[in-house]
Amino acid sequence: MGDKTQLLSFVLAARLKRKVWIILGIFFATLANHFLAGYAGAWLAKLASPEMLKWVVALSFFAFGVWALRPDKLAEQRNLGGAGVFLTTLIAFFLVEMGDKTQLATVALAAHYDSLVAVVMGTTLGMMIANVPAVWIGETLAHRINMKLMRWVAAALFVLLGVLALLATPSPA
Repeated sequence: MGDKTQLLSFVLAARLKRKVWIILGIFFATLANHFLAGYAGAWLAKLASPEMLKWVVALSFFAFGVWALRPDKLAEQRNLGGAGVFLTTLIAFFLVEMGDKTQLATVALAAHYDSLVAVVMGTTLGMMIANVPAVWIGETLAHRINMKLMRWVAAALFVLLGVLALLATPSPA
C-alpha cells in the first residue's frame, strides 16, 4: 500500500477517467512483469543450493520489510502522446513495476516455490487487490487510509515471510 504503482493508479484514474481500461492495463502489465520476474526467480533457484536459497529469500524479505517503511514518491509522468488509456496504463505500469518491491518479491517467491503459475497468480492478485480500489475510489481512499500504519503492516508481513522462509525445510535439489 502506498507504493509507486498505487500512486500511479491514483494519477491515471484522475487523468484518464476510464477505470475499466485502466484496470485491464494494470492486470496485463502486472501479469507480464510478474511472469518475467517469476521466471527469473525460478531460473535463479536452479543456480543455488536449497540452503543458500533459503537464506537469500529470507534476507530479501527482511530487506523488503525495511524498504516497505519508506514511502514511495511518483516521478512526473511522461506524456505518451495519443496512446489509448489501456496502452498508456500497460506501458506505465510495466515500467514503474521494474525493480519495485512486488517485482523483487515475485523473484524471491518463485525462487523459493516450485509453482511459477501459482506465484505469478498470487502476486498479480495481490497487485490487483492493492490497485483496483485506488482506481475506483482514488484520492478519497488515499485520504482515509492511514498509510503509515499500512507501511508498518506491510513491513511486518515481509518480516514474517522472511522468518517463515528460514523455518521452512529446504526441498532436495
